[in-house]
Amino acid sequence: MGSMFSSSMSKEELEMAVSKVKEIVKSTPVVVFSKTYCGYCTRVKNLLSQLGAAYKVHELDQEKDGDDMQIALAEWTGQRTVPNVFIAGKHIGGCDNVTAKHERGELVPLLMEAGAMPNKNVLVQQ
Repeated sequence: MGSMFSSSMSKEELEMAVSKVKEIVKSTPVVVFSKTYCGYCTRVKNLLSQLGAAYKVHELDQEKDGDDMQIALAEWTGQRTVPNVFIAGKHIGGCDNVTAKHERGELVPLLMEAGAMPNKNVLVQQ
């Protein structure tokens, strides 16, 4: 797949950046690649917080290699925009995808399976 951004990154630099974002995704159950000024990113972070989910945010506009990471994410996922959300290593997508999953009742089970939600108290009949 060709690069989705015009960039001065070499093939090796791109491969290193893709490797870095894959490592980040692998290291945490829920990852949100975000930008501090993005309203859609804020909506996703607020939703995850309201649900009580544990998640890691990478603010690409504050990381020294944030532009490279965004290029790598576009190369890997085909998504050029933020937020770029991953749950249990799986690419979920952006704000619309996350909110649609929530509206369909699919987000919380995904978060629970990923171990990102505190266990809800379950009544056990005896």
